[in-house]
Amino acid sequence: MSERKVLNKYYPPDFDPAKIPKLKLPKDRQYVVRLMAPFNMRCKTCGEYIYKGKKFNARKETVQNQLYLGLPIFRFYIKCTRCLAEITFKTDPENTDYAMEHGATRNFQAEKLIEEEEKRIQQEREDEELNNPMKVLENRTKDSKMEMEVLENLQELKELNQRQARVDFEGMIEQYRELERAEKEREKEEDERETKEMLERAFVKRLRDTDDDGEFSLPPKKSSADSRPTDILTTDKPAEGQGTSGTGVKKAKSESWERSVGTLRGRGALGSLVVRKKPLSASSEPPVASTSPADSKSSSADVCRSTDAQNGSSSLSLLGAYSDSDSE
Repeated sequence: MSERKVLNKYYPPDFDPAKIPKLKLPKDRQYVVRLMAPFNMRCKTCGEYIYKGKKFNARKETVQNQLYLGLPIFRFYIKCTRCLAEITFKTDPENTDYAMEHGATRNFQAEKLIEEEEKRIQQEREDEELNNPMKVLENRTKDSKMEMEVLENLQELKELNQRQARVDFEGMIEQYRELERAEKEREKEEDERETKEMLERAFVKRLRDTDDDGEFSLPPKKSSADSRPTDILTTDKPAEGQGTSGTGVKKAKSESWERSVGTLRGRGALGSLVVRKKPLSASSEPPVASTSPADSKSSSADVCRSTDAQNGSSSLSLLGAYSDSDSE
């Protein structure tokens, strides 16, 4: 697309710019320009506020017979956004600002008005002192007197402040120490309270765990009253008085769970049914043998029954001992 952008135009060899006719335009002609409001203003017709920076399509013209150091002054015409009333303002190169002419009033220019008033008073004073030396002396005397009064008032204020504003450094340091001490005590109390709460929570948790699992329950202790005659079967020594039937005595084997939980003391089902019988003494008389064959048969049968009864009683007594040891 660069070949379509023509930057240089063709001038023929016989071109003469003096032959071009000039347009006769008036000097006060107006141009349509796009601008923004240079300050806040209020319309006099409808009271509409126009803020600074609002854009307008304005007409621009050069003010005739007004120059500032050779710089021209321009006037702008805008219309109110509400009532379409015409508002005009112009440039002010002397103050590097804009000046309102008519149609609206400028807002927030109190500082500018004060400066203009001071300039006016200063100009009047200079005009008075221009050809009147006595006025110059009088004004200088007033100025010196005013300066002395201002200095005296300032010195009085300084002395008053020094008398009233006495800084107690010791009191300030003590107050700071009190604040620091109170802060430390408060932090210590908070730490103690937090520690106490943590311990209480841990204790409550431990009690709950103990109630649920029973980890800290102690095994029951053996007492002398709980000793039974069959406890001798669990010892390493063989039982006396049992004869050859005591060869099957078990030795005590203590396990870890028996030490923590303990042993059972209840009797077995068979132990409650066993009745212990005393062994036959040597002084008992043997049975008398009869001479008749029937009597001999009956006596031999009785002897067999008594022997079987003794053997059965001994076996039952041994079975009861084993059942007692197992139940223990």
